[in-house]
Amino acid sequence: MERKHIFTVLVQNQPGVLAHIAGMFAARGFNIDSLVVGRTEDAALSRMVIVTHGDDATLEQIRKQLGKIVTVVKVRDLSEQQCVERDLVLVQVHCPPERRAELRQLTEIFRGSVVDVGPSALILQLAGPEDKIEAFVELCRPYGIKQLSRTGVIAMPRSTQTEPAHAAPTPKRSRIRKPAAASPAASVPAVPLPPS
Repeated sequence: MERKHIFTVLVQNQPGVLAHIAGMFAARGFNIDSLVVGRTEDAALSRMVIVTHGDDATLEQIRKQLGKIVTVVKVRDLSEQQCVERDLVLVQVHCPPERRAELRQLTEIFRGSVVDVGPSALILQLAGPEDKIEAFVELCRPYGIKQLSRTGVIAMPRSTQTEPAHAAPTPKRSRIRKPAAASPAASVPAVPLPPS
């Protein structure tokens, strides 16, 4: 049975990381519903939030494949625990002056805001879970949507959640250097000094 999964992927902040991960999904025929990437509290790291659908076996394969990528530091499947999800939408809606009050009221009910006013249109901003965004967009459709732009889902586990074992930093293969051979001088046994 297919279901939605949200992966949060901590990666090294290097050129080409996004292309590498997107290429892994494409090469294996996995679809990405949304992908958001941004900086973290550590300037050397970025966090990707990837939303995809699939059965449990497919999604476990995705998690393992992500963990094998050299630039990936940690992979976490947030679908297994409680988390805070947010999506942001900007929607430009056709709205003559006589209908502005009702559209403003609708936006306030959803705890959104009006961020731009034109002669015959408003730009509305709303942040929240995906289902809230979808409901708001559907209620805006009768007015006439001119443009719509969404960020995609960002998510973070709730503070009360414990981190699953497989979310630990991904171990990377490294070359193990053999210790240098001891020099001949170092292998000569110490000679005790004669008593004085």
